[in-house]
Amino acid sequence: MRPDKRPLELADHAMGLAHRPRHAERAGPATPTDPGDAAAAMAALRQRHDAECPHCTTATGHTQTVFGEGDPGASLMFIGEAPGETEDRTGRPFVGRAGDKLEEMIRAMGLSRAQVYIANVLKSRPPDNRTPQEHEVEACGPYLIEQILIVRPQVLVTLGGPATKLILGTDVGITRLRGIWAEWHPPAGLGNPIPVLPTYHPAYLLRNYTAKTRGEVWQDLQKVMDRLGLRRPG
Repeated sequence: MRPDKRPLELADHAMGLAHRPRHAERAGPATPTDPGDAAAAMAALRQRHDAECPHCTTATGHTQTVFGEGDPGASLMFIGEAPGETEDRTGRPFVGRAGDKLEEMIRAMGLSRAQVYIANVLKSRPPDNRTPQEHEVEACGPYLIEQILIVRPQVLVTLGGPATKLILGTDVGITRLRGIWAEWHPPAGLGNPIPVLPTYHPAYLLRNYTAKTRGEVWQDLQKVMDRLGLRRPG
């Protein structure tokens, strides 16, 4: 059963997490949302992010923000680290080669891109596609937390190290956490813990396209399918 989508007082609670980045700042004022109006809530959050995000409103290495995409009421949410060059150009998360690989992963689960929600820790492209820095994550990350609170997925899949470190509040590397179930705990009073399954980022999978890494990612996806009650192919 999906967690109850009660009205959210996100401004007061967005960063009151059981697991959160050190010294993180909350995202800012938010209007409580109607439980059945997730799309409108997400649109309002996007507008506020683009106007107020301490990182994205001061960063200069991007042409536009890349907020998120998909079903705001999805049972499954994927979280990556930051937009790349193609995402920056199109304004959509996970396009280009890594995006094609993520879509392939989603289709292998018997789902379509439109049936899940996809977002990144950072909403603007870092210079030269570098890994997000801690101060950037702390400034922009609270808006991702608010996205999760709107979607209320049954499962979160974190793609790569930066997303996993933010959601689980850990410094442990992705190779040690990959494939191991964990939980993200919403701020007090804002719902039940959400299962989290870390796996490799599609870009890493493309760089290390071996039978071992492909098999590990497929094992991870099958765990998610089992948790969601999705039928395995074949």
